[in-house]
Amino acid sequence: MIAVLGALLAACTSTPDFQTVALPRPAPAQLETPTQRENQRIVGSYGGVYNDPKLEAMVSETVDRLVRASEKPDLKYKVIILNSSAINAFALPNGQLYVTRGLIALADDRAELAAVLAHEMGHVIARHAQIREQQARQTAMLAAVANDVLKDPEVGALALAKSKLTLASFSRAQEFEADALGIGISSRAGFDPYGAVRFLSDMQRFAELKTPGGEADPRATDFLATHPATPERVQNAQANARQYGTPGTGERDRADFLGAIDGMVYGEDPSEGFVRGRRFLHPKLGFTFLAPPGFSLDNTAQAVLGVNDAGDEAMRFDVVQVPARQTLRDYLSSGWMENVDVKSIKNFNVNGFPAAVAHAAGKEWSYRLYAVRFGSDVYRFIFAAKKPSRATDQAFRESLNSFRRMTLQEAKNTKPLRIKIVTVGPTDTINTLAARMDVGDKKRERFLVLNGLQPGETLTPGSQVKIIVE
Repeated sequence: MIAVLGALLAACTSTPDFQTVALPRPAPAQLETPTQRENQRIVGSYGGVYNDPKLEAMVSETVDRLVRASEKPDLKYKVIILNSSAINAFALPNGQLYVTRGLIALADDRAELAAVLAHEMGHVIARHAQIREQQARQTAMLAAVANDVLKDPEVGALALAKSKLTLASFSRAQEFEADALGIGISSRAGFDPYGAVRFLSDMQRFAELKTPGGEADPRATDFLATHPATPERVQNAQANARQYGTPGTGERDRADFLGAIDGMVYGEDPSEGFVRGRRFLHPKLGFTFLAPPGFSLDNTAQAVLGVNDAGDEAMRFDVVQVPARQTLRDYLSSGWMENVDVKSIKNFNVNGFPAAVAHAAGKEWSYRLYAVRFGSDVYRFIFAAKKPSRATDQAFRESLNSFRRMTLQEAKNTKPLRIKIVTVGPTDTINTLAARMDVGDKKRERFLVLNGLQPGETLTPGSQVKIIVE
């Protein structure tokens, strides 16, 4: 599954006409400093700023507590909550901290959130960004020497490989150092030092839920991409936490944390559309479609990706800019994807919209490429099958035929998912509460991970838990 989705990404994103499905944003104004430009890039890449005064107050108060307990309490930090369902957090060298609402939603208490924020502060305190930049420059210089000066290609390749290994291991060492610094900071601030252990474990469990077969997508632009939750890292976090006490030491502030996130948007932002089971809806752009039977959809920043239960069929949906003067037939044969059978291109209509289809073949996968002109944009459906047949072609075509305008009533009634905090009643169980979750699949598993619960645990009446509702 990962291989074909990677192929679908590679087949499309290298072309200059690629856009995200989200509404177009104006080009950023010229900024004065590199830090301002980087801030603009981060905010733009992660859906903008998420504005929620109650949530902002809780996060800011958490940062203030951490700063006072840090090795450098004189450093100034500013935290921005990003409007993204991705699970990520990072910091700029000037102390600008970023955390996505997706990461906040996964955390089960303030101690877990504090562990992540303190980890990012650790990077700032240890000046890791500046050190990485110096290491990268040294590697680039060595690469130039290996390519232009060394006569023996094997020696040059070996030298370059060693330098990259050094850079990789140094980055790994930085992560461990930031973990140690962060756990110390959060513990001295009065938080449970085991928050990092719990969050790293839940983050890995959540990643496994997103990908069939339990393997995390290596392309995911989330915390795991640069902060791997390996068993070794969890063990190191446990060892660091033991230096500050036994489990139960320090505050978790779960009630205050849950109160702050009650009502927070969960999953996709309205401007990026919604996945509801097999259906994708985009109220602002005014269209909807249904994925083939057995498919699970994931609305990423680049495209809507889907895969079937067996992992032998996949799809990608995105939007591109195609000049009005260019026909869809000419677009499908313009070279944005390799091995297109030009003779297979046909024009037709989908619910009143001009469309065209083409076939393409790879080593292991067969592709059906559809382009639909909707207003001033062209939408692409790229379906892939390992074992193409008349049945798969029919399922792909039926999915394409489901592409239509949303009615005004549909657009009005489609709302984002939100976190709701509920009190466990005397008769409530994990299964009954999970059944109330407005998520497409694996409701029980998602409920457990979202609430930091293990499969064998039971609920305590009177306690509070998170569920996802529309």
